[in-house]
Amino acid sequence: MADKNLIGRSLGVTTCEVEKGRLRFFAKAIGETDPLYTDETAAMAAGHRSLPVPPSFLMCLEAEGRDTDHIVQDIFGFDLGRILHAEQAFDYHAMAYAGDVLTFATEVLDVYEKKGGALTFVVQQTRVTNQDGVHVADIRSSLVQR
Repeated sequence: MADKNLIGRSLGVTTCEVEKGRLRFFAKAIGETDPLYTDETAAMAAGHRSLPVPPSFLMCLEAEGRDTDHIVQDIFGFDLGRILHAEQAFDYHAMAYAGDVLTFATEVLDVYEKKGGALTFVVQQTRVTNQDGVHVADIRSSLVQR
């Protein structure tokens, strides 16, 4: 079972390249119709150097290269059949674009209980930087086991 000893524990560092095709697919999947996210010419005309990364797409990339089952089951001690995604939040510091190589460094930010221990929450925070070391974003997400 997750406990406060996990606070500050690194959950690893992953790196991935942002691909134009995946950005276009994501935009289509979420119903985004603004050509800024699908047409590189339109993006550049709007002042971007390539297709911009849609805000919530960072969450998709953050999970790449991670063994999430290992983290959830072996590190947090959660039962996969009893967990829910409780929350996510983003703090943006710079734009990310197609062609960027993003690094995701994740650690446990907090562990707490509610309802007299019936619910256990684990809060993770991920610092996202690009290939130039620019701080792109911070992602916070919470899992809860009931």
